[in-house]
Amino acid sequence: MRICRFSTGEEPRFGVVTGEVDEFGQPAEDSVVVALAGDPLYVGIKILEEQYALSDVRLLAPIIPRSKVVGIGRNYAAHAAELGNDLPAEPLMFLKPNTTVVGPGDPIFYPPQTSDLHYEGELAVVIGRICRDVPVEQATDVIFGYTIANDVTARDLQKSDVQFTRAKGFDSFCPLGPWIETDLDPQDFVDGRTVQTYLNGDVVQDGSTADMIFDVPALVAHVSSVMTLLPGDVILTGTPEGVGPMQVGDEVEISIAGIGALTNTVSQRN
Repeated sequence: MRICRFSTGEEPRFGVVTGEVDEFGQPAEDSVVVALAGDPLYVGIKILEEQYALSDVRLLAPIIPRSKVVGIGRNYAAHAAELGNDLPAEPLMFLKPNTTVVGPGDPIFYPPQTSDLHYEGELAVVIGRICRDVPVEQATDVIFGYTIANDVTARDLQKSDVQFTRAKGFDSFCPLGPWIETDLDPQDFVDGRTVQTYLNGDVVQDGSTADMIFDVPALVAHVSSVMTLLPGDVILTGTPEGVGPMQVGDEVEISIAGIGALTNTVSQRN
């Protein structure tokens, strides 16, 4: 089931996207959004009779974390190597404020404090209920679903600051979308789902979730051993190799097999 958050020009609502998604992550032309009664994280999946053509609605970020976005760094060996970093002995965590979250089609703002803004295409895990100290074997019990993220990073600030907060914490530095896929299993990502990033139509990242050093259950267990996770919290699982700079006017599309595609453009922040 693909859970979206959408607008028809009024208040944001939740819905279920129907129809097939092709190999490039694009939904069928006849896809529709069936409205839901309230936030499914809190009231469950309550389907209404209202339907809208997907082409007639604006998709928003499928979730606005009420608490936090937890990033995982250097979770692909080739990505760690391309930046000259050693592999972590345990998951390397950092936080992004929820004000970094934007949705499909929203601009990524290029702040004046950086001159080296990078894309990082990633699988994102959405937590479905309050949890703490989750055993690896019970991780699926607390996962609501999966979406796509761009862990936008000011690479020069990351290097100069050493810690990641400023480099990854600007407004618009966490595009999420286009929806939350609830029917995937963590084993799907161990077996391998393709993660691709396109910069102005050219493939710049072409990885597989099978190459993650720490898989999804291990990440949920590790993060929840440190902090309580709340419904709607998001865990970013790391990015494959091929990260690189974006410029004002660039279009960035990230696709993950079995989920869909997330597209944003880069705009100048005034």
